[in-house]
Amino acid sequence: MRMVIFKKVDKLVALSVLGAVALAWGFIVGLDALMTFIHEINDVGTGQYTVTKAVAYVLLTLPRRGYEFFAYAALIGGLLGMGMLAASGELTALRAAGMSKLRICVSVIFALTALTAVVTFMGETIGPRGEQKAEALQASAKSKDLSVGKGGSLWARDGDTVVNAKHGRTRVVKGVSTVELSDLRIFEFSASGQLAALSFAKTALHDGGAWTLSDVRRTEFYGGVAKTTTQEHTDWNSALDPSVLPVSMMHPENLSVSELSRNIDYKRRNREDASTYERAYWGRIFYPLNVLVLAFCAVPFAFGALRTGGLGKRLFIGMALAVTYYFFQRAVVNMGSVYNFNLALANALPSLFLAIAALFYFRRHA
Repeated sequence: MRMVIFKKVDKLVALSVLGAVALAWGFIVGLDALMTFIHEINDVGTGQYTVTKAVAYVLLTLPRRGYEFFAYAALIGGLLGMGMLAASGELTALRAAGMSKLRICVSVIFALTALTAVVTFMGETIGPRGEQKAEALQASAKSKDLSVGKGGSLWARDGDTVVNAKHGRTRVVKGVSTVELSDLRIFEFSASGQLAALSFAKTALHDGGAWTLSDVRRTEFYGGVAKTTTQEHTDWNSALDPSVLPVSMMHPENLSVSELSRNIDYKRRNREDASTYERAYWGRIFYPLNVLVLAFCAVPFAFGALRTGGLGKRLFIGMALAVTYYFFQRAVVNMGSVYNFNLALANALPSLFLAIAALFYFRRHA
């Protein structure tokens, strides 16, 4: 009989919490998508970028946005769901029936676990693919000589030259914003369409003034003869506009775990800094834990606010906790990266800290 009662309780909590989470999730994602669309409208008319393509771009990025904002929707939705149970007197009845705060919180987590699994799967499949298609659509529409291939590789045309780069990123070097492309292949064609030269370069760096290639191997073809030369560094006289390249570059946070793993292996084999990809990798690995711990730790605040505050207070508590946790987690992970701390542990520490704080609360306020 006791198990039957618990199952009914779990169903009651699940319906209330999941409904509130869906409402909060839809509002947050919808607001972010609307703001992005308004921003994209300003670029309509650039190249072949139309309103229709702006709408398509926003729609393709919705799975990624849903994945990104789900944690905050789960937190706020959990608070709202508990608030609805309190307003109807059902939460008071559950407490009077002998259910502890911890048991009610566990019901909330049960309700969110299945939805979190679905969102995690979405973030590993249609999220990255949609983002890649959106970036490719935007890049090719805004610049007719620029396109993005599978996996985020860049293809660009510069007159009679075709450029392919496997990776690209923006960074700040000595206070100057730079664009860096890596693993380049530069195809140079003659006026008749014949391949005149093929160059391989490890990197191409634009520091705001000009392009510089490093570790270059260039092969020229003429009269049935191929001549190869190598240079450590050389200037690259290219009209490729660095300002449009960041549009086509996939950020590590938008890649799947498998794609991040491949990039990390590649960076390590070439003795390059892989910390950016490692941060994103462990962030994705601990994503389900972070979502559930954040929601679990929000519920105790809802208990304290039930009799002294309404909807506005619960929303404020949820937003304050979400913002605080966001900056706290970013600070811990960034410090771990700077001081060569284990990034897996750095990503786990904020969630462990919150979980311990919540358990301590339950021990004192059972």
